[in-house]
Amino acid sequence: MRNRVLELARFGSVGLLALVVDVGLFNLLSFGPGELLDHKPLTAKIVSATVATVVSWLGNRYWTFASHRTTAPTRELIGFAVVNLIGMGIAVLCLAFSTYVLGLTSPLADNVAANVVGLALGTLFRYFAYRHLVFTGSTAVPAALAEDALTR
Repeated sequence: MRNRVLELARFGSVGLLALVVDVGLFNLLSFGPGELLDHKPLTAKIVSATVATVVSWLGNRYWTFASHRTTAPTRELIGFAVVNLIGMGIAVLCLAFSTYVLGLTSPLADNVAANVVGLALGTLFRYFAYRHLVFTGSTAVPAALAEDALTR
């Protein structure tokens, strides 16, 4: 039980960092200086989510699920990318629904749709998919040793 709580805390920490990268870059591209992607909110979301995915990959592979890495990192990377594409699709669909179906186009509406609702649903999907589809290797280090190394 304690190991699962630590794993969830690590996943949450990595996710929070990726969220800051995602939301920050999305807003910079959409509403920041020069408004580079002002009229292209879906493109801005795809770019920001892609960068955040790299941050998430590194954190989850080398910290959150480090003891469950497989001996096939290429398979893991491909699985991680597929899971994140689906997770990104969830956020993009929420943004598209808000923008094109509901007609909500303000910065607040875009952020709520993509960065609150979309990311929350995507995060639930990602955790279970990472746990059961991506990082499926056996524990490389006994749990007691892993915990001892974290407390040092």
